[in-house]
Amino acid sequence: MRFSLAWLKDHLETEAPVADIATRLNAIGIEVEGIEDPAERLAGFRVAQVLTADKHPDADKLKVLTVDMGEGDPLRVVCGAPNARAGMKGVLGLPGAVVPANGMELRKSAIRGVTSNGMMCSVRELELGDEHDGIIELAEDAPIGENFADYNGASPIFDVAITPNRPDCMGVYGIARDLAAAGLGTLKPVAVPGIAEKGPCPVEIRTDDPEGCPAFHGRVISGVVNGASPEWMQQRLMSAGQRPISALVDITNYVMLAYGRPAHAYDMVKLSGPVVARRARTGEQVLALNEKTYTLDDSMTVIADDNGVHDIAGIMGGEHSGCSGSTTDVLLEIAYFDPERIGVTGRRLGLASDARTRFERGVDPAFLDDGLAILTALIVEICGGEPTEAIRAGAPPGEAKILSFDPGLTARLGGVVVDPAEQAGILESLGFAVDAGSVPWTVTAPLRRHDIEGPADLVEEVVRIHGLDAVESVPLARADGVARPTATPEQQLERKLRRAAAARGLNEAVTWAFLPMADAEHFADGEPLWVLDNPISEDMKAMRPSLLPALLAAAKSNLDRGASGLRLFELGRRYFRAADGSSDERSTLGVVLAGERRPRAWASGKAQGFDAFDAKAEALALLAEAGAPVGKLMVMGEAGPQFHPGQSGTLRLGPKNVLARFGMLHPTTLKAFDVDGPVAAVELFLDALPVRKGGGNFARTTYDPPSLQPVIRDFAFLVPSDLPAGDLLRAVRGADKRHLVDARVFDLFEGQGVPEGRKSLAIEVTLQPGERSFTDEEIKAISDKVVSAAARQGAELRG
Repeated sequence: MRFSLAWLKDHLETEAPVADIATRLNAIGIEVEGIEDPAERLAGFRVAQVLTADKHPDADKLKVLTVDMGEGDPLRVVCGAPNARAGMKGVLGLPGAVVPANGMELRKSAIRGVTSNGMMCSVRELELGDEHDGIIELAEDAPIGENFADYNGASPIFDVAITPNRPDCMGVYGIARDLAAAGLGTLKPVAVPGIAEKGPCPVEIRTDDPEGCPAFHGRVISGVVNGASPEWMQQRLMSAGQRPISALVDITNYVMLAYGRPAHAYDMVKLSGPVVARRARTGEQVLALNEKTYTLDDSMTVIADDNGVHDIAGIMGGEHSGCSGSTTDVLLEIAYFDPERIGVTGRRLGLASDARTRFERGVDPAFLDDGLAILTALIVEICGGEPTEAIRAGAPPGEAKILSFDPGLTARLGGVVVDPAEQAGILESLGFAVDAGSVPWTVTAPLRRHDIEGPADLVEEVVRIHGLDAVESVPLARADGVARPTATPEQQLERKLRRAAAARGLNEAVTWAFLPMADAEHFADGEPLWVLDNPISEDMKAMRPSLLPALLAAAKSNLDRGASGLRLFELGRRYFRAADGSSDERSTLGVVLAGERRPRAWASGKAQGFDAFDAKAEALALLAEAGAPVGKLMVMGEAGPQFHPGQSGTLRLGPKNVLARFGMLHPTTLKAFDVDGPVAAVELFLDALPVRKGGGNFARTTYDPPSLQPVIRDFAFLVPSDLPAGDLLRAVRGADKRHLVDARVFDLFEGQGVPEGRKSLAIEVTLQPGERSFTDEEIKAISDKVVSAAARQGAELRG
């Protein structure tokens, strides 16, 4: 939210400098995200008077002006504006000044043979509006030579972040109230004008949806002239980032930004019959002010007449009933809408607006009459017209929250001692009614404070205004001796895997737990998705069923920016909906390998990409670090439709317990995520790992090397061509678990000398003797066991 210092001083009597205001705002919980000084952007621009305006000797559409800056000799300036004439006053940009609209630095230069010593500026060039048909024309009494920033009343602009629980600060007046409570000035009371009503309202106003719209107030103003809003109002709107449109529109925007109270003005000519707040009918459509058509359903509240819907209540008005330059009679609408209904409607339509932001957080239900009076008075003052009697349909929530409050709770809960009298003063300055006759006090919260639920909220109000910096830092008590570890076995496992993945050259990524629906459905594998009702974005509304989609997006982003090879991993949660409707979160480690595994080089030739064996190697290495019995794992298929069926697999402990899936991603997956080139991926399902014995102790075992050297033996087997090497290795490793400590494939051969339908696998077996060396007979016995175990897999020893 943005506002100028001048606008703040409309409501706060203060002489505090900008830096002090910013410091105090931060101290009371209103974060200042930035401060902008328009005077800096307008440096080098002066008020100047045109003395002469002669035709350019070499250009039909240019003029040569003689400009007086109030000091020194007049300057010659070449100008193409049609309204440039002798005697007028405007804004001159001197050499060295930077034009705000385009960043161009002005300099002395020749234009069609005539030297120009600056530029006479238009409204658009100085970013003061959209007008650009001519140069700025100032009043006759504008002081020649004065800095234009000073003449124009340029005021520093604050950009603040308002937390969702503080809708009362969604207007400049609410911020002024907090600053006054913090001792930075005196709050000016809201000036509510009296309205000279003339006759009854000619339009019936009612609410047929008391749940969605408990209160609907309005009146008609006849005979208005909808021209431009006054300069002071335009300046305040522009400081808030709003573009001035017309007086009627600007007034409603001004009241919303000044007091946090959205309202709407309808052109009476475009209405027919009663104006009603009602439920939409399923399938009804409305063309909104953003020129988009929205299809409504019966859960949404709308403002409608006999012709149909004119307004998505509390969110955005309709295009066809808005005010224009020809509007002469207007209907003012100021209502109270149910915050929850507004939030749901906005999310379903994917429609955001300033009004929705305020209504869904909760506006002040006590400000309906005052808001209508302020709107009416501004319109009559600026646009003229005669207001009718006000119509009040329904009633806003009026039951104030009453709390019992012990002032001693501030010290116990807030950690700071605040005098009871100061506490009462703080609460009263914020609009609370305090009866401090006895303890506990009786405190009545103002209706605008929807965030006040209990005594703890009152403590928060007292402490933030008193000063969070007054809360002393007190160390927590701790037991004597060495502190016991606090990490759970799951946390210890995750830490170990992070270190192991990084040690293997993988780079950790941290991505959102939310995904676009299409991405989540691609990896859901039939599991029910968690879909958020209140997402941070309509494009990020599904909780991730897999870590791979976000990692793929990260890989694509890096590859598109020229990265040659990527090794990314992330450790996080996957989210599913359990059968009982509860959340089912599963700890997972995801890996994506994309681009070049090895760059081109003189020794290796062309660059080499990743393949399924790289993914398998990462899966096995990380599972081993996690304590999984890697030697007992089965390599099977069914990695999922996202993977290439011939270049992927799963690692299982038993036929059903899947610990990991790995392989090359399917071309359709890569196309869906717009990723070029092959990508290998891994997912480790940490929730499926068997529980470690010893309660998850990850301490290293004592290094105890054997006293005798191992014995290496090689075996070459003929096996069926479709037999996985892993099955043969598993059988060989199980032949003699006491002495056989390792087995690995070191050669694969198919071709001449090998029968059709068969392949030759050469396996290196490592035997480790214990207290004495093996005898030849013992080695032969172990070899026979190896051959026998291999034979059960259809293997035969090659001669």
